[in-house]
Order: sequence, then structure tokens, then C-alpha cells
Amino acid sequence: MPAPIAAFDLGRVPYREALELQQRAVLARASGERGDSIYFVEHEPVLTVGRSGRAGSLIASLPELRARGVEVVPVERGGDVTYHGPGQVVAYPIVALEGLPSGRDLHRYLRDLEEVIIRALATYGIRAARRPPYTGVWVGERKVAAIGVAVRRWIAFHGFALNVDPDLSHFDWIHPCGIRHLGVTSLRSLLGASPGREDVLARLRAAFAEVWARPVVETLSPETLHA
Repeated sequence: MPAPIAAFDLGRVPYREALELQQRAVLARASGERGDSIYFVEHEPVLTVGRSGRAGSLIASLPELRARGVEVVPVERGGDVTYHGPGQVVAYPIVALEGLPSGRDLHRYLRDLEEVIIRALATYGIRAARRPPYTGVWVGERKVAAIGVAVRRWIAFHGFALNVDPDLSHFDWIHPCGIRHLGVTSLRSLLGASPGREDVLARLRAAFAEVWARPVVETLSPETLHA
């Protein structure tokens, strides 16, 4: 039987602390100290800028963002600027690529993450899809999930942010992922009501298990930011 993937729901976590957690988890996975895992979190409003970030992708000024308490954090994932905030489900898979059907193929890994979200949303009756050449998941011309990943020693980290019920006006601070002509949406907007977080997580765990053909186990044992 394939090795299970542990799934942790850490709740609301400051972005920089979650980033440090990922970095420690990558080292632990690369050394064999821990197995594959998925961390589900939520953040206070923050903007992260990936390796392809451009100054023009920020609409709000830095003084305006500082006045709102919104930090802009450069990160090593791919992609441009992304918003994280309350009402999103953010998933950080810390997984060895060689143990997945995609193997050491980062582009296939990105397609796998898209497929996980597409399958999870299909269980709500939402017809989500890819929109090449862009990475992410879309419903029509509106993005419902942003994806950006990094790989170190063939261990993947970072992941995706699924818009369940965020304040969509916060996306007015940026051109999401540097895309200027397309919009954003959320499960609340699409369904007329926001599904519960636990329900969304259960559907995502099931979709991960289907796409990667491995059990994804909700893990309730203590898993702290300082472990």
C-alpha cells in the first residue's frame, strides 16, 4: 500500500511563521525524518511576490498597504504577486516529487494541483478548468485558485490558495499573478453561500488522494509551528 500523506489543519497562521514551517518541513522531508504532508492554513491579509514578480503588478502603494497592516513578502515560489487572506484555504504540500505519479516533473506537478482543485470543486457542481497559458484554476474568466510552487532537493513546497469566502475587494490591491484582463471569484460567489472550512478540507483531501493514488489522512496529533 502506498505511504499515506498526513494532512494537518493549522488554522490561522502568520504568513512568515508558515513560511518558516515549510522550510523546516522541507529539510525534515529531504532527510527522511518525516514523510509527505499537506498543511492547510489561513493567513491575515498579506501579499507575496514570486520570482516573476513585477513592480507594475502592485496597484496599491506601499504606504497604503502599510497603513492597512498588509505586508509585502518576497518568496522563492514561481509566479508574480498573490494575495492571501481570511476566507481562503491555503494548502502547502511538502512532498517528495519522486513519490508522486508526476515524478520529478514540476510542470506535471502543477497540473496535478490544478486537478485536485478542479475535482474538489466538481463535487459542489462547479465546472472549474485550467486556462493556459496561465497557472491556476478558473471558472469562466475568473480565477478561483492561485498556484505557485518551489522545489528544493526535489521536495515541493508552497502550493495553492483557494478562494472560499475572502474579501474580494482586497484583490483590487494587485493585478493577481500579474494578469490584468481577468477577474477573481470565490466559492461563496459561485454557490451563493460559503461552504464550511471542514467540508472544503475534506473534499480537498479526497481529491488529493484520487490524483496522487495515495491515502491522505487527516492528522490530529500535535503539529506545531516550532516542532
